[in-house]
Amino acid sequence: MSPYIAEFIGTAMLVLLGNGAVANVLLARTKGKGADLIVIVMGWAMAVFIAVFMTASFSGAHLNPVVTISLALAGKFAWSKVGGYIAAQMLGGMAGAGLVWMAYRQHFEKETDADIKLGVFCTAPAIRSAPHNFLTEMICTFVLILGVLYLASPQVGLGALDALPVGLLVLGIGISLGGPTGYAMSPARDLSPRLMHALLPIPGKRDSDWRYAWVPVMGPLAGGAAAAWIYLHVH
Repeated sequence: MSPYIAEFIGTAMLVLLGNGAVANVLLARTKGKGADLIVIVMGWAMAVFIAVFMTASFSGAHLNPVVTISLALAGKFAWSKVGGYIAAQMLGGMAGAGLVWMAYRQHFEKETDADIKLGVFCTAPAIRSAPHNFLTEMICTFVLILGVLYLASPQVGLGALDALPVGLLVLGIGISLGGPTGYAMSPARDLSPRLMHALLPIPGKRDSDWRYAWVPVMGPLAGGAAAAWIYLHVH
């Protein structure tokens, strides 16, 4: 399998299972309605584990533009491949979000809260403050990328046996740091589904909160760059 196809499929699977957990907890009349953040965090951890395990041998299982850029900054990935990986990841994130909408379409129709509908696709802060939200996303992603850099092989990324540690890393970040912003940590997890929210014919939807959309993009990029810098100077 081409590494770019693997990144597309893996990121689509990641978003499908992760945002699927969000939909199951939030949307009206689902079997999971009323569960709490821990269920969502567990869903995302399992989504990461499955997606990484599926794709590690083909692409290194980056599944996140920030991971790709950070690995390149740390000298663990060729810059010539960065653009193709990011394009595959962003398109995969859109595909995964589209599949979540298809699976829960009836529940989107029953749901009356437009904020909940948006929340299935992308993150929003519990307390809105751009500087603090940016800092939180930066810290979350710093922890993620520093862990990934120490797990990554010198060639392309994560080996298949490291799927479980990465899933546990995401679980730990979600439990510890997921409360303020929902720990997006990836444009493919937040911006791609946000674009799908804007494009899909979802009844009763609100705007896609574009004034906040830069935070879960720039915060993770800053956190990833900081982790790469620390790794290069301490490793």
